[in-house]
Amino acid sequence: MTAPAYPPKPSPGDRIAVISPGAGLPGLFPRPYELGLERLREEYGLEPVEYPATRRMGSTPRERADDIHAAFADPGIKAIVASIGGDDQITVLPFLDRELIRANPKPFFGMSDNTNLLAFLRATGIVAYHGASVMVELGRPGAMHPQTADSLRAALFTSGPYELRPAERWRDVDRDWADPATFDAEPETRPGTGWTWLNADRVVEGRSWGGCLEILGWLLMADREIAHDLTEYDGGVLLLETSEELPSATEVFRTLRNMGERGLLRRFSALLMGRPKTWSFEQPNSPEAAARYAADQREAVLSAMRVYAPNTMIVLDVDFGHTDPQLVIPYGGIVRVDGPARRITVTY
Repeated sequence: MTAPAYPPKPSPGDRIAVISPGAGLPGLFPRPYELGLERLREEYGLEPVEYPATRRMGSTPRERADDIHAAFADPGIKAIVASIGGDDQITVLPFLDRELIRANPKPFFGMSDNTNLLAFLRATGIVAYHGASVMVELGRPGAMHPQTADSLRAALFTSGPYELRPAERWRDVDRDWADPATFDAEPETRPGTGWTWLNADRVVEGRSWGGCLEILGWLLMADREIAHDLTEYDGGVLLLETSEELPSATEVFRTLRNMGERGLLRRFSALLMGRPKTWSFEQPNSPEAAARYAADQREAVLSAMRVYAPNTMIVLDVDFGHTDPQLVIPYGGIVRVDGPARRITVTY
């Protein structure tokens, strides 16, 4: 296993870059964005620094790449966090200067469409962090979910082991950011349901790779940031989760099937599958429909794994995807999955 390269951590009082490598949604929805910036300052003691494209919708891929370069190259910036995701960050990748970024390693936090940048950084030799965008997690109405807040604090400021724990309460139903009343109270949550373990008769420890399944499918189609020598992933921990676009069980199965046909799935010794988001504004599922959607997705995942990686340890419904709370996971860093003890420990 190649030793991961963890970048130096920031300290309270440091400057932290806030960029929009995917979409400039802070310009359309300033309330959750400003709330997230306020929490970076008041709860984490960090000073956010914005860039030209951070609040601008319609910025070009080159303009967003320029912001990424500026954030990494500035010695006064100690970490970088994405404002939110998007859907075309893959077009930014060809403009990135790998040597500039490799020479100036910094912790980067993001998820969803930021899977593109996470995969780029891992391939560049830099450990990044899956989770904690400004608008969604830091800008949560009422208060940050305590498990998200604690996980982010540990990932930002500490180095060493951190045990992930199943959500005590969680949610995947959102409220309209354009409605000021959304921010008058915390969102409704429901009791946690724990994680489901399969083939959990061993302990796996390895470097993580993966992210949002839809984005990984695009990277595979474009053949970008996927190691051509698949032994790079041997013994690793695969992270997979799905977005608010609610891909069908058929789509999930087909994407995993194609990963299996490429020989990817069998390389990993463990799979952590994020709790599926089952509700969106375009598809506001009833509780019954949401439960069916989640069950169908789980079966799609297991069907593909039974064919292509039948012995891989699997943990379902881990709280690191598009649901709330969102535990931060080091991307390219060390993840330990202890099946007999039913424990997941990451190294920040």
